[in-house]
Amino acid sequence: MSTSGSFSIPKTVVLVGLMGAGKTCIGKKLAQELDLPFVDADVEIEKAAGCSIAEIFEEHGETYFRDGERRVIQRLLAGPVQILSTGGGAFMDVITRETIKEQGISLWLRADLDVLVERTARRNHRPLLQNGNHREILARLIDERYPVYAEAEITTDSAEGSAEITLQRVLAALKDYCSRLAGQEHCSPLAQAD
Repeated sequence: MSTSGSFSIPKTVVLVGLMGAGKTCIGKKLAQELDLPFVDADVEIEKAAGCSIAEIFEEHGETYFRDGERRVIQRLLAGPVQILSTGGGAFMDVITRETIKEQGISLWLRADLDVLVERTARRNHRPLLQNGNHREILARLIDERYPVYAEAEITTDSAEGSAEITLQRVLAALKDYCSRLAGQEHCSPLAQAD
């Protein structure tokens, strides 16, 4: 458990959202702000596999990748409280989503299409964007994934421009969530029955 100011983080905060939403950038800043370790699930997957995510996709396919991703996230959630950034498809896996709900606090960094297109245009390492128009692929992923991401316990919009704005939004939402959670935990079954 970590404390920041007037609230404590009881479980690992798991950042979910599409590529380009800012999960790594905000995750690192959040970890620093809360004095917690930051872990990028994609980096851990690459370490475990001994090759890049693009190579895993190319050589073994997405199903194989998702199996490995599920195992790595389960292992990380079993460890100490931390800030965990996940790949865009991780929360789409039913088992991974249930594990996150049980052992972590899911936080969706939601971003609109224009922001995602602009941010992903800067890098060319994303396997799902290799074949086709970035805007069309991201629009399709928004349609497919946003209804599932909406199951996250906390939703915060990823702002254009300064990451500091998004960080402050995340901190406020997390503080509010943890305050509500602490209030529920202090209620006894007898008090709830009244």
